[in-house]
Amino acid sequence: QVQLIESGGGSVRAGTSLQLSCEMIGLTISDYTMGWFRQAAGQERKFVAAISWHGTTTRYDPSVKGRFTITRDNTKNTVYLQMNNLRPEDTALYYCAAVEDRRTVVITASGVDYWGKGTLVTVSS
Repeated sequence: QVQLIESGGGSVRAGTSLQLSCEMIGLTISDYTMGWFRQAAGQERKFVAAISWHGTTTRYDPSVKGRFTITRDNTKNTVYLQMNNLRPEDTALYYCAAVEDRRTVVITASGVDYWGKGTLVTVSS
């Protein structure tokens, strides 16, 4: 059974940091482009960041570029999202995503093959 298990969410003050983790169970993470999406209350799920299977290519939404960093450790079957200088508008449910197409880091919600269940990040001002 394939699982993406997220952890690391929480409630923090603006300007602080969090690191999210996502462990893939049941598959080999190096076979996938990995990404993070987020969904705020009442809004659609939106792209945050993606990383190529080998970890050398990344892509970010402009709203997080320079503040968030996506990395992966294929030996641990895990992908990470380091979030610095958090803002109240970063408040959302964060989802880990796996995409079988390894040729690109341009991923969309409709193209995701596997989703995690989400981890909640709440940022207060």
